[in-house]
Amino acid sequence: MKRTQPVLAHRLILPIFACCLAFALAVAPPPEDLFLEVKPMPKDDIPTLLKRYGLQDYACNVTQFFKINNLKQGHRLKMGVWYKIPVLVVAYDGKSIRSTLRINDWQQAVRIRDYNLDALNKNWRKDNFTLSKQLWVPWHELHCDEQVTEGEIGAAEAEAQLRGEAELAPPGSSGVFPVFGEKYQKTPRISNKLAGRAYYVISGHGGPDVGAQGTRAGHNLCEDEYAYDVSLRLVRLLVSHGASAYMIVRDPDDGIRDEGYLECDKDEFVWGNRVIPEDQKARLAQRADLVNALYRQHLKAGLTEQTLIEIHVDSRTRNQRIDAFFYHRLNGSESEALAKKIHRTFFQKYAKIRAGGRYSGTVSGRDLYTLRETEIPRAVYVELANIRNEWDQQRLVVTSNRQALANWLFQGLTAK
Repeated sequence: MKRTQPVLAHRLILPIFACCLAFALAVAPPPEDLFLEVKPMPKDDIPTLLKRYGLQDYACNVTQFFKINNLKQGHRLKMGVWYKIPVLVVAYDGKSIRSTLRINDWQQAVRIRDYNLDALNKNWRKDNFTLSKQLWVPWHELHCDEQVTEGEIGAAEAEAQLRGEAELAPPGSSGVFPVFGEKYQKTPRISNKLAGRAYYVISGHGGPDVGAQGTRAGHNLCEDEYAYDVSLRLVRLLVSHGASAYMIVRDPDDGIRDEGYLECDKDEFVWGNRVIPEDQKARLAQRADLVNALYRQHLKAGLTEQTLIEIHVDSRTRNQRIDAFFYHRLNGSESEALAKKIHRTFFQKYAKIRAGGRYSGTVSGRDLYTLRETEIPRAVYVELANIRNEWDQQRLVVTSNRQALANWLFQGLTAK
């Protein structure tokens, strides 16, 4: 007979002694938990089965699989047989994952929630845990010592926020985001004022195309490296205030860097581990298609506050100094309003810090591929400096200046 619900396989017993109760509530799930049971697919072996359910990266899951099924090493899966996998099915209390599992770790709760949403999206399960009241909890989340980190907050986070399911980090806590590099990966949560908003940050060029180039003190300056560093700093600010933020172009080695001269390389890829095409039009189309897909996904979930910003470094003749300037979509009122808002922020900042308060950055409409082919109404394109000009280069090679650019972009993007 086909089983439509997991069967009881393990029951946790909470201590009854009052002196131990507080500790037990902090680390142990409630007693009503079950192991999920599944049937293998043709040609499945144990690693393939565990990989299908996102369990392959933790040795403790493999050990637990053999234990709960009473199997010996070398066992070959049999078709038509139900196997328990190391995923606990826990009665959801209707309030939050943390109160259900009696845990305090916000990041842990977010990972468990994302696992359930991913299971729904991949048709591993047919219902939302908030409706069925059955929460799936990977064994490694509660019983393994291996460290787990997470990347940017993405689609699942934004959709959960809309449905009121998000386990938002309280101000004063921290999240771990490896994309920012070892020094900056631990990111404090300053506020949740941007919760329910999505931002897509594209740093220009990357991969086979390093973009504009300049030279300074015997060093080669590549546009894509400096645009990438400012973009990372901007995304970190967005995430620290609860936003769902995407670094569309990504580098496996380079997080936020504090050195002045950033080494040029060509190992970047785009979100989803996609290889960046050599052809320029294909490269731009790849990014526009990706952003549009993410935008529609969020829009379908009801999230309307979405913003796109693409960051570049310009190239002019060596003797031409330029301030950061902005392009908006032609005939796009929201795009134009956003560009003017960021421009106003830069104008106000320079009025305070620059001798004479001079700022010559401009705002104009232009038929650029990203602005034309993406569907997000709030979209802006930024040029930070002339990479060939000696004075403008200070805006790039001085670390505090790169952070200031990110700060001002953040303030302009989020200003009311």
